[in-house]
Amino acid sequence: MEIFTDRIAIVTGAASGIGRALALELARRGAKVTLADINTGMLDETLKSITETGHKATMAICDVTDFAAVKALVEETVAENGRLDYIFNNAGTCIMGEAQNLSYDDWRRVLDLNLYGVVHGIAAAYPIMVRQGFGHIVNTSSFAGLMPVAGQVPYVTSKYGVVGLSNALRIEGSLHGVKVSVVCQGMVKTPLYETTKTLKLDRDRIIDMLPTAMPPEKCARFIMDGVENNKAIILISPITKLFWILQRLSPELVRRIFKIMIQRVLRIAKIDD
Repeated sequence: MEIFTDRIAIVTGAASGIGRALALELARRGAKVTLADINTGMLDETLKSITETGHKATMAICDVTDFAAVKALVEETVAENGRLDYIFNNAGTCIMGEAQNLSYDDWRRVLDLNLYGVVHGIAAAYPIMVRQGFGHIVNTSSFAGLMPVAGQVPYVTSKYGVVGLSNALRIEGSLHGVKVSVVCQGMVKTPLYETTKTLKLDRDRIIDMLPTAMPPEKCARFIMDGVENNKAIILISPITKLFWILQRLSPELVRRIFKIMIQRVLRIAKIDD
């Protein structure tokens, strides 16, 4: 825990879900946290949860799809504190449905938030960390950043991008004292359960089919332990680890498994026109 004491951290998507849990866990471990999100009400509740327990935090309304806003947030944090130790690029969204039913706007919405939201955080923070000679960038990907999860093609596209970006940047960052980790979590009980847009699919039936989800607080603890140990890929949950091994040993087997899974989803949850 000592490596987080009095450290300066930014967490995007901090109003709810994994981001909120990360912010609370960082504060509990002694970090000073800047909470960033566009949901003012829920962000304020997260801030109060931290400060009422005597820990340090500030909040900033920030749309991570806007690079100028992210850059301003990072620069203001550094100007106030003299450095930036951690940035958790965590904000994200999802759309479920067959690719044939996606609009171009659906694609852009997911990629702008999930992929470019991470790119913006890196573009703003990484040069500063290189100049400092230290820092740790933690990007939230997903189980779907390692697996060909059908029925979520834009989400998979964005999360695969985050994994590739993180792994490549980790190599470059090691030349300058900057660490990079990517989080690949399985099912976590977050507001995405209720807010994910579904295309010609019954949301309630899909939720009934999903495995039991991990509480975000537990996920955050796993992430923090992975960061503390400077893991390149922080795998959350045994099922994620199992499928990651299967994907490396037999990609064709994994594709067959996900074909069966999407066929089952369409059979049970598809809504006819």
